[in-house]
Amino acid sequence: MAEVTSELMYELLKRVHADVTDTRLGQRELRAELNVMRGTLVPTHQDMLNIHTTLARHEARLDRIENRLELREFQEAQARFEPQP
Repeated sequence: MAEVTSELMYELLKRVHADVTDTRLGQRELRAELNVMRGTLVPTHQDMLNIHTTLARHEARLDRIENRLELREFQEAQARFEPQP
């Protein structure tokens, strides 16, 4: 088995230090990418909320139109059975 010397320990520590540095660099890159994704996600979420609001308004408007049509249809149907002067 190889004898453990200070030079060997120093070389191993240099490798560990380089690996830790590479890991930190990768972590920084991942954080930057995550921040970009967050920056994209917020406007997308806002767009979805705007679409949902518009759809809700259209649904309410369509309900009002349907209610008016049903009342008018009921009046037209009723008028056919009423005596004409």
